[in-house]
Amino acid sequence: MVHIRDLNAHEAPPEAIRLRYKHYHKASAADIDSDSAIVDLQALNADDLPPDIALLRRIPLDDLKPAFAKFTSDVLARGADEAGALGGRGIPVYTHRAVTGLLMVPSLFPAAVQTELLSRLLHRDLPNSDHKTNLHLHYDVTYPVKTDGEVEYRNTTPKVPAAGSRTMSFFEDDQTRVFPPKDPTVHKPFTMQTILTKKLRWVTLGGQYDWTAKVYPAEQPPNFPADVASLLRAAFPETQPEAAILNLYSPGNTLSPHRDVSEECDAGLISVSFGCDGLFLVSHDDGAGCEVVRLRSGDAVYMDGTSRFAWHAVPKVLADTCPAWLADWPCVAHGDGDGDGEEESAAERYEAWKGWMAGKRINLNVRQMVADHHHA
Repeated sequence: MVHIRDLNAHEAPPEAIRLRYKHYHKASAADIDSDSAIVDLQALNADDLPPDIALLRRIPLDDLKPAFAKFTSDVLARGADEAGALGGRGIPVYTHRAVTGLLMVPSLFPAAVQTELLSRLLHRDLPNSDHKTNLHLHYDVTYPVKTDGEVEYRNTTPKVPAAGSRTMSFFEDDQTRVFPPKDPTVHKPFTMQTILTKKLRWVTLGGQYDWTAKVYPAEQPPNFPADVASLLRAAFPETQPEAAILNLYSPGNTLSPHRDVSEECDAGLISVSFGCDGLFLVSHDDGAGCEVVRLRSGDAVYMDGTSRFAWHAVPKVLADTCPAWLADWPCVAHGDGDGDGEEESAAERYEAWKGWMAGKRINLNVRQMVADHHHA
């Protein structure tokens, strides 16, 4: 518990890490595909691994099925077996000799769970005024609430919706609606269409991290979504989800080298990827070198031990790599994520956004904020 308090969130990364980040940021897709130094989790053969990688254990499917089934009744549906997530030998958990405590899990979540998780995070949790985004710093963000067929825009969303009322997803909102800037002399207004296409970069869930000051506010944080926490703890019981940053990337976007050292405990970080492939750079224990891991949709990473405080970054998001079954999200057959009981299908409700995920990588990065928890 002491180690994290000795680290400075504002410290600059080592030069070797910065140079590797720059190299992979500039690399072409062809260069990346032919680079044997990149660890491609879904391409690993557990029976014939590279020297630096070891199979730590397998997660028995029976340990995950109840959580998957609770999260979505459609867990065994379309595409669930395609990436081997429901393989008979269980899901492999890999480690790396040079990055102590880093657990790498290919295809942890099957297709049905991925689409339902995305729907809940983006249709339900994004349009919740408790959860701040990168837009809130400079824009007046309002939320569409539909009551008896009429839409009004509110500064805060209702904790308990009235009968016949619900908060709408931004994906079903008027795409020409304008978000006015707080200071028009500094920022220009954006439409909802522009925001969802390229300007929305992150959403905070639970503990509302202040990215500018690199601290968590002192006040009581909003509750972390209980259903998402339950799903994640089935795979990673050592961490109590209390805060998360949902990062939204398009090809060309990056995440610079940094360390997550603002929490008050050393519990491991959970990271889950959706959509297009991303390169994940993580420093070795000695800080002099790093590994680059290709994370595909459904892959998860758990940063524990020494790796909990490793420098890490996303130097590259690879275009045209989203799995075909996810590319049309939010126009998919799985749940709309808001549980409102309306009969309109996702294909009808979100028709304007068909294919949105084909050009996105989304990463859910989850952490425990304080240490005084007694895990079940």
